[in-house]
Amino acid sequence: MKTVLLIGDSIRLHYQPYVIKAFEGQANVWGPEENCQSSGVIRNNLDRWVISKRPDVVHLNCGLHDLRHDEGPAEALVPLDAYQANITGIFERVRAETTAELIWATVTPIIEERHQAVRSSRRYERDVSAYNAVGISVARRFGVTINDLHTTVSEAGPEVLLKQDGLHFVEEGYALLGAKVADALRSFVIKG
Repeated sequence: MKTVLLIGDSIRLHYQPYVIKAFEGQANVWGPEENCQSSGVIRNNLDRWVISKRPDVVHLNCGLHDLRHDEGPAEALVPLDAYQANITGIFERVRAETTAELIWATVTPIIEERHQAVRSSRRYERDVSAYNAVGISVARRFGVTINDLHTTVSEAGPEVLLKQDGLHFVEEGYALLGAKVADALRSFVIKG
């Protein structure tokens, strides 16, 4: 059976069980127990989370932690140029040190009003768009498959799929994301 790695933030942690169930008996689906957080954290943990696992497929998403503005600093936690460098570095290492197929997933939408009402940190949909544009650009440059989770959620209705924090999902939302991730992985898991 093929080994599939799911790497990403807390959104990934919650859709992962749906992906595991979708490939039960067909693939070994694994993801770190911890929240992988930002592109920088992922890049710093590639040996442990990806390279050492010898995966056949890696499904990667990050950005919600990168674009976060904590109290005080006007700049995002990981500025856009550093995000681009991190994504590029991740792709380069995975390509050079494994034979894995790569799938890049876009950052899911947020609802700013809900998020700002309950969180001390700030996230903005305009940043989601900017970080997605950079991630898509790097993925295209590397010929990496793109799984557009942002559009999936936008079309299905963020108002009903996102919790009151405007960031995380109700169970129906995680089920939708799990199905979309499984669909993106299917051709890589069942081929030769």
